[in-house]
Amino acid sequence: MRRFDTCAGGAVIRLGTRGSALALAQSGTVADAVRQLGHQVELVEISTAGDRSSAPVAQLGVGVFVSALRDALLAKEIDFAVHSFKDLPTAPADGLSVVAVPGRADPRDALVSRDSLSLAELGPGARIGTGAVRRIAQLNALGRGLIAVPIRGNVDTRLRKVADGELDAVVLARAGIARLGRADEITETLDPLLMLPAPAQGALAVECRADDVELLELLAALDDPFTRAAVTAERTLLAELEAGCSAPVGALAEVAEGDDGPEIYLRGAVFSPDGSQTIRLSRTGTLADPAEVGRALARDLRDEGADQVMGESQ
Repeated sequence: MRRFDTCAGGAVIRLGTRGSALALAQSGTVADAVRQLGHQVELVEISTAGDRSSAPVAQLGVGVFVSALRDALLAKEIDFAVHSFKDLPTAPADGLSVVAVPGRADPRDALVSRDSLSLAELGPGARIGTGAVRRIAQLNALGRGLIAVPIRGNVDTRLRKVADGELDAVVLARAGIARLGRADEITETLDPLLMLPAPAQGALAVECRADDVELLELLAALDDPFTRAAVTAERTLLAELEAGCSAPVGALAEVAEGDDGPEIYLRGAVFSPDGSQTIRLSRTGTLADPAEVGRALARDLRDEGADQVMGESQ
């Protein structure tokens, strides 16, 4: 008998998730998709080191939000896990496989501000909260005297800092705000030319044990090949630059129809934290090898001095 055979009343599939409202919302969408395939799913909340610490993410290190979930997978306490793809280390995890990358939400950053002011309308001295070095660097690069304030906390906590007047605005991933049903609070969705998002922002990673053949086959139905290709290009760029998920690197890949079929257009950038130095480049490549598009753009950025610019952020 197949373990997850719906006709035979198969076993409940245990989905591991962080306990934040956003993580539960993201995992809930994947759980619903699996249920639509005719299977029973139970959400299992796992506490991670990132959830238990108030330190800045850049200090906590790469993978701080995923290691506990991966440990639970390898210990067979859960059957699969859902991650924000941008939180995953770029190196593969032994014994695990990202079996599906569902269709991506809007990858752009969003501004939530007091009095519905746009980023251009916020004057010198305006306090803008964000936990990302990448966003801080791009705010500094505007040269408008904005004050970037490092913050931690869930989406509700960050938005409350604006409502309470502690901050003039916050910058968050648009996907997270929308997944919590609060998109109507967004003041402005930021153009990637102004604020290039983090690699894989807006995408989810569905991960399970590499030897669980039956579950690999079941979950593969959730994979969106265009989204997977885009985030593969972005994350390969990040890996080739030997930069972690909290590094001042932005990337955004889009799949579009070219003369000979679908193509990947990848934009990438590296920043110094004070915004004084920025290198922005782009590359186009075939859908057949998205990783090579990322590698090629990383070489281009290095040729233009990316290592020196990122070195200033150490």
